[in-house]
Order: sequence, then structure tokens, then C-alpha cells
Amino acid sequence: MENSRSDDLSISVIVPVKNSTRTIRDLLDSLMEMDYDEDMLEIIVVDGHSNDGTRKIVEEYPVLLMDEEGFGVNAARNTGIKWSSGEIIAFTDGDCVVPPDWARNIAKNLRDPNVSFVGGPVRGYDKESILSVYMDETFFQVKPSSRWRSEATDLSLHQFPAGCNMAFRRHALEKVNFFDERIAFGFDDLDPVEKLASRGFRIIMDPDVTVLHQHRTSLPEVLRQHFNYGRGGALLAIHKRTSKLASWFTAYLFTSTFALSLIAALICSGLLLGYGLLVHLGIGLLLLGFLLLTTLYVEIALSERSLRKLILYPALDFVRGLCFTSGGLTQLFRELAGAGAGHGTFKARSSEIMAEDVPVAEAVQGGGPV
Repeated sequence: MENSRSDDLSISVIVPVKNSTRTIRDLLDSLMEMDYDEDMLEIIVVDGHSNDGTRKIVEEYPVLLMDEEGFGVNAARNTGIKWSSGEIIAFTDGDCVVPPDWARNIAKNLRDPNVSFVGGPVRGYDKESILSVYMDETFFQVKPSSRWRSEATDLSLHQFPAGCNMAFRRHALEKVNFFDERIAFGFDDLDPVEKLASRGFRIIMDPDVTVLHQHRTSLPEVLRQHFNYGRGGALLAIHKRTSKLASWFTAYLFTSTFALSLIAALICSGLLLGYGLLVHLGIGLLLLGFLLLTTLYVEIALSERSLRKLILYPALDFVRGLCFTSGGLTQLFRELAGAGAGHGTFKARSSEIMAEDVPVAEAVQGGGPV
């Protein structure tokens, strides 16, 4: 870390990790190379009880290493906040690499006292893996790919942040009670941003605030990841029913479940009753959906002269969506049956970290930082 300007905002970088020996050293090396005043920067690694040597690697670096208090990534984030002191609280993950200007570009946006949050694009750094490249090129992004700087007081589904590349003004994050530890697996990072936006706080997506991420490089890992995203969406729908994100997920889950059930019912009924027309209708609907997905990738396939992508990408979109829906239904049934009560149970820690909500007007009263 380099000494730089004396008027830098103090930044606490919080990194939740668990069993990250394969990637954590690359991240920590990149954090050490950031062009930011080292007296205004602290790095806190929160370990979720790793058993693969992650802690040993972290201990080689001049960072604060803490044990996760609670369950899940949001518990790790809240633990890091508890032990942090920066005016700005930034987050990345143990499988990322940050560029030297990452902290400086975050601070540049948050020097405006009316801005409460900044995020930016996340791109894969493994260009040899077709799955990693696909995750950057798919029409159905799970990581932000902002090309233009945007400033809003509303969270758009087309421009959303990611937990591995986001930063909050501490005072603003306090107003939304930090991270909800009931939300795990997926969507956990979006809830506080949506709360800030809904209360009139300004949020920014800046293409200059970017990180490189180690995308999943095997199909089972990708499918497991999206199954868990679906589980997180169900938890959000249960615990945050008035949320725009929860409404979007509920609409998606209903639509996808209906479509898949209809196709399955047509094919199974046709086979059982011997009605070939029903089977053909079900298969036809399935092929129509695949054809519609294919049209999304015609431009990529033509520009790169890759017929493989024209076939592979829609197929991957379909199986990802299937796993996403399956994860949502699985978690929904678990929660309704009471079996999920032990997963990510929220424990109010008001004396340690939680703060009561206050109106935005009070937060900005006097023109000070929010």
C-alpha cells in the first residue's frame, strides 16, 4: 500500500472468507498494492471457520483477522463492521482481485456527502474457461457489468451491485441496520442497497470501480451456485415481502414454476395416456423457449464466429434457470415446513451493531455526511 494524499477518506475493507486457500493470496497481494494512504486504510478479513489453511495465509499479511460471529456471509459482514473504524466501509471477496485504483475510485465517488453507496462491474479473470467467459457474456447476468456511470435513488434490476464490489458510507449503512442475517445464499448483498435507495439515499454504479472475480469453472459448481441463489431469493421473499427484489423473485418463481409444470404435465400426460399430440406440444413449447433464448446470442455468435456459443449459451441459461427455480422452491418448502428455522436465524445485536432506523431527513440534517 502506498502513501498518497492526506485528505483521503478513511476506508475499512472487509473480506468475508471461508476455505479460500486457492485464491486468497492473490486478493491480499492486490490489496497490498492499492494506491491509497495506508494510514487511512484498514483491511479486515472475517473467517467463517475455515479448515483448509486460509487463516495461515491471512496471518502472513498486515491485516486484522477476525472470526465470523453467527452464520453466513451477512454475519461475517456485520462482524467486520463491528471491528471497523473507517468512514467508508468497502467489501470484496476472497476469490477476487482488486486493481490499484479501487479504493481511490470508491473514495472519489463518496467525497460527495450526499452519496451513500457505490458499486461497479465484476468481471471474470479466467479467460481460458468457457464457463467463466459465459458468465461475463450471458444475457442473464448475476454480476454487474456497468458500462456507464449511473446515479439514482432507486435500485434497478438492470444495474444492480454485487457483494464483492460495493462500498457504503458508514453513517448511511447504520440507518438501515446493516446486513440482515436472515438472508443467506443469495440476494444477501442487495437488501441494504435497496433500503438506502427506497429512503432517498443516492447510490452510484461506476464502471471505474471494478474488480476481477474467479467465476465458477465447472458446471456442477455453477449449478450449485444458482441453486443457492434461488434459496436466497426465497428467504428474501419470506422476510422482505414489501421489497421490490422480493416481488421480482416471487413473480419469477411463479412464472417459471408454472411454465415448467405445464411442459412436464403435457409430456407426462401424453406418455401415460398415449396421446402423442400432448407430448409433441410439450416438446414444442420447450423448443420454442430454447429458440427464444438463442436469439439473444445471435450477435455474439456472429461477431465471434462461434456456433458453439449460439447453442451452448442458451442451454446453460436454461439449466441455470432450472436450478434457480428448484432452489427457490426447495427453500420455500423448507421454510413453510419450519425446517429452515435453524438456517441464518437473525439475532438482534443492538448493543453491538444494530441501530434503529431514522428518517432520511434526520440523517442529512445540517448538511453533514450521511
